[in-house]
Amino acid sequence: MFKIKTYNKISDKGLSRFGQDKYQVSDSTEKADAIVLRSQKLHDEVLPDSTLAIARAGAGVNNVPIDDCTNKGIVVFNTPGANANAVKELVLAGMLLSSRGIIAGREFVNTLGQMDDASEMSKLLEKEKKHYSGSELAGKSLGIVGLGAIGSMVANVALSMDMEVKGFDPALSVEAAWRLPSEVQRMESLHALLSEVDYLTLHVPAIEATHHMINADTLKLMRPDAAIMNFARDAIVDPKAIVDSLDAGKLRQYVCDFPEPCLIAHPKVIALPHIGASTAEAEENCAIMAVNQLKEFLENGNIVNSVNFPKARMGRNGSACRVTFANDNVAGVLGNVLSIFAENQVNVLDMMNKSRNNVAYNILDFEEKPSDQVIEQLKKVEHVTSVRVLCKT
Repeated sequence: MFKIKTYNKISDKGLSRFGQDKYQVSDSTEKADAIVLRSQKLHDEVLPDSTLAIARAGAGVNNVPIDDCTNKGIVVFNTPGANANAVKELVLAGMLLSSRGIIAGREFVNTLGQMDDASEMSKLLEKEKKHYSGSELAGKSLGIVGLGAIGSMVANVALSMDMEVKGFDPALSVEAAWRLPSEVQRMESLHALLSEVDYLTLHVPAIEATHHMINADTLKLMRPDAAIMNFARDAIVDPKAIVDSLDAGKLRQYVCDFPEPCLIAHPKVIALPHIGASTAEAEENCAIMAVNQLKEFLENGNIVNSVNFPKARMGRNGSACRVTFANDNVAGVLGNVLSIFAENQVNVLDMMNKSRNNVAYNILDFEEKPSDQVIEQLKKVEHVTSVRVLCKT
């Protein structure tokens, strides 16, 4: 029986997939085998030694202590793409709000609540509407930084609205490239992109390489009538530089999902309370993906969409028992492990070895379960950090 601890409100459509025969799911579980969470910050939490995996029902994992988890052999999953449509729709809304006088116009109309004469109200509205005019998205250029699941969906919807789309992504995967519409113009650098777009939307993770990538220097490259959409992470934009550019008339609008003190009530800022993925559909999709990934790991040792371990997926192919182990990614470890099985005349039916940075992960299938003595020998191999035995019952 696997014990699952939950934080925050996780959609029942996801949690119900655990079932009751193999899983005990609770927000008060102690000594959990795995954790499912959304926004709960784990940096100050003491994780039990029993923890094998953590699944974040969302894309960002800055609320999880990744390095500490990696050192302890804890696999951390996220759910990239599960909330992509929700974010895509909000990006579109942000571009529309930044292009037309929708918010200011609504605020003006709300001041007319005391007018009883419909004819006089109509005349006033006709007189004042010129103050809330804007421009259309069609024919404008959109720059997308980050062409993954969300970026490619934004590209598609922008193209459908007759926008010119240009993109930059220094780490574009083959899978992402296949999703990307051919009409998107690939730019060679961020600097080349910034000077050519009317709208900029950001879809990159908050990592050291992207910290304040939009700053005083990069903002100087943008057109003064450009608008920036940030529905990715607050850390990739320097908010003070944004305010300075807006005040100097070197940037037209900033729309974001991450309010900060210097942005509040600024007339050229539309700040939302981090609602990019706050739809019932997105929460369900994230929960379902998180649970499916945890089940596949806990039951079969397979890893998909981990942020700290390599992707490793191998079918069981009728094997009675599977052993997985993680190790420091140094030469000789796998050879030492295989020699133990050979010396004990244990036949390996199938195997997979994958690595990512300093972590290596291995899956080995057997006709029957290796003895406890063999497993203990495996655990003592230098640089092996964790071992699991997964046998069919």
